[in-house]
Amino acid sequence: MIPPVPTGTPRAAARVHLRFEDVTQDGRLVLESLPNALGPTVWRGILAQDPSSAASFAAGIVPILSRFVLEGAPGPFSANVPVEAEGTCQLARVGEGKDARYVLDMWAELYGVIGRTYGSVKRAGERALAGRVWAEHVLTRPFAPPAERRVTSLDYAGAPAVSAARAPSPSREALACVPEGAMPLEPVRRIDPVPITFGLVHTDSNMHVNSLVYLRMFEEAALRRLAQLGKGSAVLGRTLDIAYRKPCFAGQTMFVVEQAFEQNGKLGMAAALVEAKDAENEDALKNARPHVYARTTFES
Repeated sequence: MIPPVPTGTPRAAARVHLRFEDVTQDGRLVLESLPNALGPTVWRGILAQDPSSAASFAAGIVPILSRFVLEGAPGPFSANVPVEAEGTCQLARVGEGKDARYVLDMWAELYGVIGRTYGSVKRAGERALAGRVWAEHVLTRPFAPPAERRVTSLDYAGAPAVSAARAPSPSREALACVPEGAMPLEPVRRIDPVPITFGLVHTDSNMHVNSLVYLRMFEEAALRRLAQLGKGSAVLGRTLDIAYRKPCFAGQTMFVVEQAFEQNGKLGMAAALVEAKDAENEDALKNARPHVYARTTFES
């Protein structure tokens, strides 16, 4: 799921301290903890010292998060021992002509020492992969008029030279559908009856709901559905592909629309987050434009 890590790009390593709630009872890291590695490695370890990054901000161009792909590893790990993260990033051109966009891709791998918060375990002290994260950010002029926000060229003073190019990411809409080859566990997608009410507790300094809030929200909705389907809830999200179209704000009420599936012996959930008005009936749902899309797979 995660694109190959490029060669020849800047690298940075950093220690990432875990919160107690980042480690489950069996010693695995929860998926929402993995993106925290990007702060000390890429944002502060690489970009904070990059003159072209400062020039982009001066020109009003900001990398806006559009996608995360996360993979969790088995462990076990102790909540008392920090993990070591290694990160890199690369600017790339996506598309051609008037449809061209520039993206800032980030990668990080997290490594921990095998152990348990309480008690002993085999292989204690062995270094092991704890998780991997890839993040896509689209370069945008968020404070410009709507018609001028798309960045199709980097022609300002101090702009970086971009030689890398890649294909566009898979569509957001595909994430909300059962993947090809998987067996649906229910015939159609259904609206989770529990409303998601956002408050200030869910927001950050960017003045909207923090991107990591949605990870826990989608996993909790999936657990409710899996339990209803008789599959139980003693499972943990191990992979997640999540794409962001539009932010949510404090005061909004949203609903998760989801459909469970099974693939290669693993449970999964394809989901999207829609506004309350779009969850009123099936006709409204058909015309909805979700704010966030996600596909998660689980392991016991």
